[in-house]
Amino acid sequence: MRRSILLVLVSVCGLPALAGALGHPEIATDRPPRPEPAPVAFAPPADEAWSFGVSAFAYFVPDDRDYLQPTITADRGGLHFEARYNYEDQETGSVWFGGNVSGGEALAWELTPMIGGVFGATTGIAPGVKASLSWWRLQLYVEGEYVMDAGDSEGTFLYAWTELTLAPLDWFRLGVVSQRTRAYASDLDIQRGFLVGFSYKQVDLSAYVFNPDASGPPIVLALAVVF
Repeated sequence: MRRSILLVLVSVCGLPALAGALGHPEIATDRPPRPEPAPVAFAPPADEAWSFGVSAFAYFVPDDRDYLQPTITADRGGLHFEARYNYEDQETGSVWFGGNVSGGEALAWELTPMIGGVFGATTGIAPGVKASLSWWRLQLYVEGEYVMDAGDSEGTFLYAWTELTLAPLDWFRLGVVSQRTRAYASDLDIQRGFLVGFSYKQVDLSAYVFNPDASGPPIVLALAVVF
């Protein structure tokens, strides 16, 4: 009897939720259904996804030691990380941290200023930069670093690598190249030469010939993969 009286009071007072709690779920309410929670997205935005690159440059140097120069890069958005070996000197490694900026459409450009630490046969600190400028099927690529040798001030040196290429086909390019290095002995302060390159999807294969007028020109074969 008390329960019936209470149900009447609930109906009169407009408290259907309390009535449902007393065993009458058939009494409808005007409250809208609670929205489902949005799914949680675990994947980072596309511009913040990691990308990696691995390259190996095989140097064949007449009258000197042949060697392999590997490089590993990792990028996420504007961040750039890099590790090199046998670049500044043989049996020498370096690690780098920098930032990526880019812009342009018809004339596209990319710039990566960096700071690095060098250790091994040569030890020091080095500011560096990587940059490219692209228009139509032409591309100018430059990378350089100024190594300040911590052990010997005479070991301080400006390293540079420059390529100017034309890509008549999407998978083929050719051009000229120059480098300034102390990784191996050379009578020339700046070495110049030409290059050819082939690309397939994420793989790039290049061949460089420096000082082609010399009796024994240095030859470099390079393989690079990005993923």
